[in-house]
Amino acid sequence: MKLAIASGKGGTGKTTLAVNLALHAANSQKVVLLDLDVEEPNSGIFIKGELKREKQLVRHVPVWEKEACTLCGKCSEVCRFNAVLKLGKHILVMPELCHGCYACSELCPENALPMQESALGRLRHHQIGSLDFVESKMIIGVEMATPLIEQTLAYAEAEIPHASLQIRDCPPGTSCSVINATRDADFALLVTEPTPFGLHDLSLAVQTMRFLKKPMAVVVNRVGIGNDDVFKYCEAEDIPIWASFPHERAIAELYSRGETLYDKVDSIRAGLDAILLQISKLGGGK
Repeated sequence: MKLAIASGKGGTGKTTLAVNLALHAANSQKVVLLDLDVEEPNSGIFIKGELKREKQLVRHVPVWEKEACTLCGKCSEVCRFNAVLKLGKHILVMPELCHGCYACSELCPENALPMQESALGRLRHHQIGSLDFVESKMIIGVEMATPLIEQTLAYAEAEIPHASLQIRDCPPGTSCSVINATRDADFALLVTEPTPFGLHDLSLAVQTMRFLKKPMAVVVNRVGIGNDDVFKYCEAEDIPIWASFPHERAIAELYSRGETLYDKVDSIRAGLDAILLQISKLGGGK
């Protein structure tokens, strides 16, 4: 089962839930945890395992070869993303806008736009017991996260195909990165907090998942800091709440030291057990 853990806003506890759920589940089954928040991955702060593999991930962008070009303009006509423009006697390629679709290169009659590699970031694959942990991190200056997310997902499919549960620590928000991280997931678990900001951004995440036709449930974190509007919203929208976690100083102290919670806090472990039970009812995990 592919479980996407997402959130409408940052800072709700999405990574905390993903890490602790993955480690707790790995006590009884083979689990994969993917940190797809490639602009700033931080699941690795809490997971220390053996490094199995590290590799550089790249994409391909066109390079204009002036000598071969006849300035027919075909390349700029076919580029959906305006990454290739014909300006007088020059072809301007903007790699920041390029999606690597190969249209300009393949359809150029003179082969004047060959594709070349451009570094995206680095992927690291760690293992700790029955847990495989994969994270990717963008190189500073790279504009688009989606190619790196897609390649990370492809790596997991090719290299770790037999896990019973794949947990995705998705980027926050509702941008293209979130769409790419969740669109082939079996289920979305949305993490929120009982505050006005939490409710507002949860509603955006719910709209996004409904657009993608994803079944979903909610986890409410830091209960006690706000009001019960999130609970009322979920009831009105018929969205199940799989677990809620209290706002406790002891939890914050453990988190600030980079320590795990599932093995130290009873309320966290009980909530994780409730989530795993719901996953098993859907036919995922064990």
